[in-house]
Amino acid sequence: MLSRLLPLQLHHHRRRLLQTLLRATAAEVEIHQRLCSSSASSSPSLSVWRRKKEMGKEGLMAVAQLKRLAALPPAGRHPRLEQFMRSHVSRLLRTDLLAVLAELLRQDHVVLSMKIYGVVRKEIWYRPDMYFYRDMLYMLARNKKIDETRHVWADLKSEDVLFDQHTYGDIVRAFSDAGLIDLAMEIYEDMRSSPDPPLSLPFRVILKGLVPYPELREKIKQDFLELFPDMIVYDPPDSLSDVDEEFKF
Repeated sequence: MLSRLLPLQLHHHRRRLLQTLLRATAAEVEIHQRLCSSSASSSPSLSVWRRKKEMGKEGLMAVAQLKRLAALPPAGRHPRLEQFMRSHVSRLLRTDLLAVLAELLRQDHVVLSMKIYGVVRKEIWYRPDMYFYRDMLYMLARNKKIDETRHVWADLKSEDVLFDQHTYGDIVRAFSDAGLIDLAMEIYEDMRSSPDPPLSLPFRVILKGLVPYPELREKIKQDFLELFPDMIVYDPPDSLSDVDEEFKF
């Protein structure tokens, strides 16, 4: 009788052990999924600023009214504009507020963009965002705004915002294309001190934008060759006549 009970008890013990292992495995899978979900939610690819910004009715009305009030003298400083900022803009939902700023950036409306930029940074849901600052700097470069650029740059440095190497290259190129070469070089020096490892493509983007500035281009070229000694930089011809001579038969 005892010999019959032992195998049966052993079978039940193995079954309970297997169930325990399965429950433990399921718990581990759930924890892993939660961790992955948490990691994805904080990923730069899911940045609030990069998501599609669809503007609602309130946002559309705000843009129209802001532009109307900004045109009143003194431009951008009329008391009714400040009142509207306090009474309406500050009450916009996050999606509408970001959409308003994106639209004003698209229209190169510097004064209003800077005002909404200030409102966004005071919101309780605001988090430092590389793409938020990138788009601000693009707009300021297009409009050749030096003081505003320094203001925004000081803000991003105070918030420890780090650009990736490709974004650095694009921003330096934007400022060099705008003729703001001093700002471009300051941002380039910040790029060189970045903890991210250097990449060749951003350097090529910068070098192409520095063709009108041969001395600066030569300096960046030397940096590039020191970092990437096995690569080649193709220098542009000195003039169009050089191109003609090259293709003569």
